[in-house]
Amino acid sequence: MTLDMTQTSDIPALMADIGRRAKAAAATLGFASAAQKQTALENAADAMWDARADILAANAQDMEFGRDKGLSDAMMDRLLLDEGRIRAITESLRSIAAQKDPVGEVLTEWDQPSGLHIQRVRTPLGVIGVIYESRPNVTADAGALCLKAGNAVILRGGSESFHSSRAIHAALQQGLESAGLPKDAIQLVPTRDRAAVSEMLTMTDTIDVIVPRGGKGLVGLVQREARVPVFAHLEGIVHIYIDEAADPEKVLKVVLNAKTRRTGICGSAECLLIHEKVARTIGKGVIKALIDAGVEVRAAAPLSEIEGTVPATDDDWGHEYLDMIIAAKTVPDIDGAIAHIREFGSNHTDCIITEDDAAATKFMTRLDSAILMHNASTQFADGGEFGMGAEIGIATGKMHARGPVGAEQLTSFKYLVRGDGAVRS
Repeated sequence: MTLDMTQTSDIPALMADIGRRAKAAAATLGFASAAQKQTALENAADAMWDARADILAANAQDMEFGRDKGLSDAMMDRLLLDEGRIRAITESLRSIAAQKDPVGEVLTEWDQPSGLHIQRVRTPLGVIGVIYESRPNVTADAGALCLKAGNAVILRGGSESFHSSRAIHAALQQGLESAGLPKDAIQLVPTRDRAAVSEMLTMTDTIDVIVPRGGKGLVGLVQREARVPVFAHLEGIVHIYIDEAADPEKVLKVVLNAKTRRTGICGSAECLLIHEKVARTIGKGVIKALIDAGVEVRAAAPLSEIEGTVPATDDDWGHEYLDMIIAAKTVPDIDGAIAHIREFGSNHTDCIITEDDAAATKFMTRLDSAILMHNASTQFADGGEFGMGAEIGIATGKMHARGPVGAEQLTSFKYLVRGDGAVRS
């Protein structure tokens, strides 16, 4: 029986009930047909578009809450929904719906001399807990990706996006019901109480993995306190290294896009490393262009001599601004750039701009970030841009999922072993 505990002060009981229902739903989803899941997502997209006026009204409440809370412009941009963004969410749902169903895919198979035929096949993880901040579109993307991979999901959105997430969640549940799938397959924690997060981190009996998506504070809390396995989505301290063999035109295009297109996403560039041999030419040009575009450039000497820059401090290295701010410094060579990124990076996304293929290969071989780019904007660090339809986050750890976490990454595998009366001698 479903408990109506939206207003409850008994958070452990609320979360235990949500966990039990998610586990039961996961058992059904594990063998749900690809057609059912596709129908659920397509109908959820229709329901979301039909309810866009309600979603916009809910988002207006969240925007007011965010302003009262003093959120930065970048965070407010993350929170904002308009018809264009709602349409993009529905298109993302349709894209995920159209993807090949990963569940049951045969990864490899072989025969043994003993007469056994062995297959390794994809299988759902079970119940996934997603804890995220601000961006209401994560409610749709995470719910859809987990469903596509046959998982039940418990969503705990940020307090800022509380109303928007509830409106989006309602459309997702309409899609589930229309396809004959359990509504409990996608649940949204119905409280802003932070105690719900602490409960999720210890629900080892009902949650199989936690995916945190947010700032350093949230991810750090999850990593410190979780007893459930975690796919860590750490902060995006994204570096761009401008090599001595960089093309000036590509530098301007890539750096300006990487910093200014959307400053509040994890693929936004936060630190510019410039080979000292091109600091007074290409380096000066790109810094002036950033300043002209409204970016505050916190520069170390000698770049700090450029008019309009702000002197950098030690705190500017390894800092995720999520704003129209970028740190900049010179390095003696590519090895200096690599050393700086190893010390201050977050293993998320890093980029080299160069026409020297050997330098690019060295950069991409010697660094171990989840995503490494050559002559391309770091704003492409996104599952949709990787052809994955959407992603639940960028995993920066090294176990199981890494980089954009799409539907395939939300599965595990099992072995199917068939014989014809085979016995072991």
